[in-house]
Amino acid sequence: MASQPAAPSLDPSLSLYHLLNPAVLADPYPLYARLREEAPVAWDPYLHCWVVTRYDDVMAVLKDFSADRSPSPEFMRALGLGQIEPLAEVMCRQMLFLDAPAHTRLRKLCSAAFTPRRVERLEEYITEITDELITAALAKGSMNLVADFAEPLPAIVTAHLLGMPRADYAMLKGWSADFAEMLGNFQHNPGGVARVIKSLEEMTRYFRSAIHEEHRKLNDGLVRSLVEAEVDGGRLTEDEVIANIIVTMVGGQETTTNLIGNGMLTLMRQPERMAQLRSQPGIIDTAIEELLRYESPSQHTGRICHADTMLGGHLIPKGAPVLAVMAAGNRDPDRFVDPNRLELTRTGNRHLAFGWAAHFCFGASLARMEARIAFNALLARLPGLALADRPLVWRENLGLRGLTALPVTFNTEA
Repeated sequence: MASQPAAPSLDPSLSLYHLLNPAVLADPYPLYARLREEAPVAWDPYLHCWVVTRYDDVMAVLKDFSADRSPSPEFMRALGLGQIEPLAEVMCRQMLFLDAPAHTRLRKLCSAAFTPRRVERLEEYITEITDELITAALAKGSMNLVADFAEPLPAIVTAHLLGMPRADYAMLKGWSADFAEMLGNFQHNPGGVARVIKSLEEMTRYFRSAIHEEHRKLNDGLVRSLVEAEVDGGRLTEDEVIANIIVTMVGGQETTTNLIGNGMLTLMRQPERMAQLRSQPGIIDTAIEELLRYESPSQHTGRICHADTMLGGHLIPKGAPVLAVMAAGNRDPDRFVDPNRLELTRTGNRHLAFGWAAHFCFGASLARMEARIAFNALLARLPGLALADRPLVWRENLGLRGLTALPVTFNTEA
């Protein structure tokens, strides 16, 4: 029997732990480029996982490797980590962390509730909230584009989508941010577990109460639809409903907030591109795809190698954790011409910002709709939009890329 090749030794300067450095986090793309060129498939001994950065390899991992990477509650208990048990109980019921057939069953049931028609019906509401938020900024004469717009817009829309009271949107946003920090940083920030568990307990109580009281007080929403969804005679359990409401809420808010914030930052940093989009609103759909590729809201995702697999000339053993860096694949020159150039009319843009294959982002169509309405309105109603003269700080979330704040200036007299 032939001996298996050992994991390649990684130059310490190439480890993704450097994302903990604020300067690298502010611009991770040079690090991603070095990884693609020097170690496109490599074992990172500091993160204890394989890191994959070339487009074709990232796509292969997303298509073929296992998403069932959430440890069971029993496993966490056996390790003496019983405090994480509630988190494991929820994650093991979420589509994000399951393979077929369990993933297929949940996806079918959720698709029966999260229909294209439901998303289409939100367009008028999204436009109304967008205009309301911009009007408030105009009246104030200033704007933090994250806190005043990119955060509340998807939070309010998500509350409406779920059938929750609008007044609860800030609370839902806070829970979502805590859970998102765990998704992006759990491996690096174990100290945040207590806060995540507290938020999880509060979310669970909130949605469980909504399920039992919605016949009295809630409008039609995704919560009720998930409770009532039926495919081939099967339904979601109450715990499955709650788990997948949580992951839908988090994905619906965090991805869209970062798409709007990152996208507007990119445009303001390249005024000629912003002027192009203002003068050619018909290119908005391709522009959004390019902004997703260029500054991906979701930078990487984890998988488990299902069987001994050769990738990039290296053997990844069965059971090994793998980090697929979509943001690196989205700047791969072997897939995209001049990948570090923002080209708003780029064609053939099969980016990986929403993942790929069976786990393609469930709410991608809604995120795209919110971004289209948001970008069009911001550019049309805020003439002279530009970055304020203040330093930018990126959220300490290594997987879900977004800004803590985005102060902007604009012409109030127009």
